[in-house]
Amino acid sequence: MFVKICGITSEDDALLAVAMGADAVGFIFAPSPRQVAAQRVNDIVRRLPPEVLTVGVFRDELPQRVLDIADRAGVRAVQLHGSETPDQVAEIRERGVGHGIRHVIKAFGADSPHLIHADRYHTDLVLVDAPSPGSGKVFDWHVTADVPDAVRLILAGGLHPDNVADAIEAVEPWGVDVSSGVEEAPGRKDATKVRRFIANARAASPTPYLGPDELPYDWEYE
Repeated sequence: MFVKICGITSEDDALLAVAMGADAVGFIFAPSPRQVAAQRVNDIVRRLPPEVLTVGVFRDELPQRVLDIADRAGVRAVQLHGSETPDQVAEIRERGVGHGIRHVIKAFGADSPHLIHADRYHTDLVLVDAPSPGSGKVFDWHVTADVPDAVRLILAGGLHPDNVADAIEAVEPWGVDVSSGVEEAPGRKDATKVRRFIANARAASPTPYLGPDELPYDWEYE
């Protein structure tokens, strides 16, 4: 089970997530109460172990800007949380290699009509979130049945320590992603909630995620 703690805004919270066993930490560059600057992220990621996947979250940015910000921040993956087209995702993935970007996550709202075609977006890492990302609201998990089998599903949207095990049992995702569900205030993580979330996710799906290099680096669709 891949576990990502998103909405990180400080070095302390990044180190906390890693110490508690998170596989990935996410930094939001899109407008949000949890938005952080690229230089601040760069200062943080340099202090993290190499096996932790660092993810920059974007929404409706042009490919060149995504790559420029990711380059300055030093993240190794990007998450595209807007209405990016398959061609834009492909461009970011292909050009990202030269910027140290190893993985692209394409996010969809649970109400997106494009969800059933998620396998056409040139990445096998697909995140399904609530219709209003960052709202902390749970959606009907049954909609994830529309996600093509060819992709690895990361479940987000309203997850917290008390429902993550139920979510994993219902959806059987490859990974889970949480932000507001482990906070004491927007942008500030709660150590107890982070620990419980990760522990409950691991207990519900004990198969370990081995690290960033387990993911396919040069995924291509026919």
